Amino acid sequence: MSTTAPDRPRAAASLSPTLDPRDRARLERSIVMPRARTLITIPLVVVALFWSFAGAEFDFLKLGEGTVNMGDFLARLFPPTWDKFGTIAALLIETLQMAIVGTVLGTVLSLVMAFGAASNIAPRWLYYPCRWLMNVIRSLPELVFALMFVSAVGLGPFAGILAMTVGSVGSIGKVFAEAMESVDESPIVAMRAVGASRRQVVQYGVLPQAAPLLVSYTLLLFEGNVRGATILGMVGAGGIGLELTTAMRMYDYGHLSAIVICIIVLVTVIDQVSALIRRKIT
Repeated sequence: MSTTAPDRPRAAASLSPTLDPRDRARLERSIVMPRARTLITIPLVVVALFWSFAGAEFDFLKLGEGTVNMGDFLARLFPPTWDKFGTIAALLIETLQMAIVGTVLGTVLSLVMAFGAASNIAPRWLYYPCRWLMNVIRSLPELVFALMFVSAVGLGPFAGILAMTVGSVGSIGKVFAEAMESVDESPIVAMRAVGASRRQVVQYGVLPQAAPLLVSYTLLLFEGNVRGATILGMVGAGGIGLELTTAMRMYDYGHLSAIVICIIVLVTVIDQVSALIRRKIT
């Protein structure tokens, strides 16, 4: 027989007649409080959502009117033209190379930063500065870093690689640190009890447990860097992005369509390979 929500405290009390009155009161509160929190949270979420819609000037009517223009733009993309396929392929290879180098450098630096930002292995004097530095880096988009490095080292893929590397430290470094914090503490406590050094704790107690998550997050970073390299190219930081922007400005819709199709194919292949690797390690 089901028990309605108002009768739950009464049912809990009847099922546990031997409980101390204070324990019974705690049990009743544990049943009633989640419902009360839900009743308070839902109106707050609705109010925040409508407030955000109003402040961001989100308009469903404009979206409906703009659908016609979006449909017209998509119609112009077909048929794609493949007369510049050689240029597209060369730039996609450059984009892939940027993503590989940026991912490797970003992963190494993020891992180093994560050792200092994991609360279960880092001392407090190191934990807070590392967290603060990652927050600062994460607050700036990679386009800002790309513009900065373009002005420092000039146009080309090198500036894009530097931007991806620095941007990775803010995003994936935090995830690495949280993966290390989520490991089972029992082996770590046991190793410390027998006198293991901090390096031994990290090497034999933390990394083996966190390794599957670290590899999975690295693959996700690589996928994101392939897409990110496309955007960074729009500001002159190498890759296919500059060619994509030029095609849009020149209204060369056939060439633009060919670029978009090639990017989709590349990202899809990388996504499938990454998914296969993640299945193998989990």
